[in-house]
Amino acid sequence: MAKSKEIKTNAMRILDRMKILYEAHTYECEEFVDALQIADMLHLPYEKVYKTLVTVGNSKNYFVFVIPIDKELDLKKAAKVVGEKSLSMIHVKEIQQVTGYIRGGCTAVGMKKQYVTRIDASAEKLEKIVVSGGRIGTQLELKPEDLRKAAGAEYADVVAE
Repeated sequence: MAKSKEIKTNAMRILDRMKILYEAHTYECEEFVDALQIADMLHLPYEKVYKTLVTVGNSKNYFVFVIPIDKELDLKKAAKVVGEKSLSMIHVKEIQQVTGYIRGGCTAVGMKKQYVTRIDASAEKLEKIVVSGGRIGTQLELKPEDLRKAAGAEYADVVAE
């Protein structure tokens, strides 16, 4: 598929506006598949691919976490780093309403609102990471620091040991 004919997602338009370089990886997919399957389809190492998770705190505020696809979010660690007593994952049916993205296409860049966002500290050591591009069938590869800037995020240790 020619890059010039590619339909840009909101996340891609934001990265373009910020003059952040990224590489789009596309794949054929009609419905949600988990991130491990996507990494396999694109022949990407798991440690380079990150998923975006959305949580809600006791305060009813939403928090976004970007973590490696083969790891689990440690809700206690995550709550502590965002100053909440506790966090819980939002229900799948709430994803689009809260973020503007659908399940499987959710990315920390360009959500409906700017939520407090934390990228797992493991990303800092990587040259590039791959995250959802804002729709099913698109993944974006970019420098972790560029993702951090575009998402208004900070790094934190938030995955389960």
